[in-house]
Amino acid sequence: MTKINKNLLPSRHVSVGPKSSPHRSYYYAMGMTEKEIYQPFVGVATCWNESAPCNISLSRQAQSTKKGVKDNKGTPREFTTITVTDGIAMGHEGMKSSLVSREIIADSIEVSMRGHCYDGLVGIAGCDKSLPGIMMAMLRLNVPSVFLYGGSILPGVHNNKEVTVQDVFEAVGKFDSKEISEKELCDLEKVACPSAGSCGGQFTANTMACVAEAIGLALPGSSSTPAPYESRDKYAYDSGREVMNLINIQLKPRDIVTKESLINAARIVACSGGSTNAALHLPALANEIGIDFDILDVAKIFKETPYIADLKPGGRYLAKDLHNIGGVPIIMKALLDGDFLNGDCITVTGKSLSENLKSIKVDYESQKIIYPTNKPISKTGGVVGLKGNLAPDGAIVKVAGLNSKLFIGKARCFNCEEDAFDAVSKREYNSGDVIVIRYEGPKGGPGMREMLATTAAIYGQGMGEKVALITDGRFSGATRGLCVGHISPEAMSMGPIALINDGDEILIDADKGLIELKVEKDVLQNRKRKLRKKDNNFGSGALWKFSQTVSSARFGAVTHPGAKEEKKIFSDI
Repeated sequence: MTKINKNLLPSRHVSVGPKSSPHRSYYYAMGMTEKEIYQPFVGVATCWNESAPCNISLSRQAQSTKKGVKDNKGTPREFTTITVTDGIAMGHEGMKSSLVSREIIADSIEVSMRGHCYDGLVGIAGCDKSLPGIMMAMLRLNVPSVFLYGGSILPGVHNNKEVTVQDVFEAVGKFDSKEISEKELCDLEKVACPSAGSCGGQFTANTMACVAEAIGLALPGSSSTPAPYESRDKYAYDSGREVMNLINIQLKPRDIVTKESLINAARIVACSGGSTNAALHLPALANEIGIDFDILDVAKIFKETPYIADLKPGGRYLAKDLHNIGGVPIIMKALLDGDFLNGDCITVTGKSLSENLKSIKVDYESQKIIYPTNKPISKTGGVVGLKGNLAPDGAIVKVAGLNSKLFIGKARCFNCEEDAFDAVSKREYNSGDVIVIRYEGPKGGPGMREMLATTAAIYGQGMGEKVALITDGRFSGATRGLCVGHISPEAMSMGPIALINDGDEILIDADKGLIELKVEKDVLQNRKRKLRKKDNNFGSGALWKFSQTVSSARFGAVTHPGAKEEKKIFSDI
């Protein structure tokens, strides 16, 4: 590898010339050599913590990444940032912190990289919001970067059947319905999560890991390898090596992530029945580079893309099973062969997507997970956008695994998730109801909570196909049933969802992309005149700050103007 001219890199400000003598004294204090100080500095940012299994293996992978940097004439500087783990935050007020954490992760990495003038970045993520948070920071900073997913958890085994945490959430509903005993519930919880790693289905973490490969920021094949496997350490080492190559050739994230690669990313979400949260995170990534790409653009791509990957929660298989047949490149090659991917997009390998996938073959006979695009599971992607008088700025529903995509029912309204969950636990709802949970949007929550505890309880009670649920909040990637999220404008912004009364008729038609409130326009206008703005429960702190700056879910619930208002890019200092 050619020696890189340090005088052209950001780290020259803290390591080159007499004026940097005080800075260098700090590096010597940490045991660094003169040679290391005069090499490029690479931030190795992880979300390692002891909060959950998603993050517990990240420190180990960081050490391999650092070795990859060191062996290729770079100097790694490891630092950590926060995560909020959705599985533990779920179902209570802690979930208000989840989406907020995405912004804190991106902001904290940006601030650390800026403050120390690092020349490159390898970001290693575990749980849901840490994946888009790290990728947002990469695009914002625009220094050569490689993204690495920490890997998924292995499935547990209960009664000779593979299980995940989704089964535990749904078992709570079965316990409420007296279908299982408390002992059976406890037996399941003890075995459902047997290792390090993020949730094993095509929930948000694995969905965004697929996005990282499709968008070109992660090494091919690096996403679906389970966290406990030692082969993950090879991907970590290679990520460290590759970031040094990117610094050498000055290939940066904004050279890689374009409108076309965002479209590729949306396609892999749709075809895999991925998490509805991707419809929030892709616009947020677009905002970092000043590209118009909102929830309605994402929904249009979802509608055009066939559903070809039989993955949980809508399907049968887990990330481990996908890894066993070749991982994310297999999905991408199936899409490419069907002309659903732009193969010209460049990636962190320095090669195009087509070049990366050239040697990949999809054997549709020997495996049952990936279908060809001309014989898909269904012709429309597993996630669908909706629009109508109830959601003028759009909404999202996951249809993968649904038997029916049409629902007409009577509204049952709740102004927070706790009230809805309490009613569901007590079976205070009826078949045919549309459960409405509002004031849980980005501003209203604040924080746009996920509703897995409530939706899983409904499914566990055997009512998953008999009721619908709509919200201006979000859903976990593990949610099943006819559940519509991201309704925009939200209730706190006086959107139509705030005007619904108990008993109002609501139409949801996922085939036509419609969500309609069957109430006369003049009646709704009268209700709006009488509506009083709801107070936010938070008057200070991080959640208050978030509520003051956050945009609509339509635009990714972002908290800053993005590249359109940018005056200077960090990588240009």
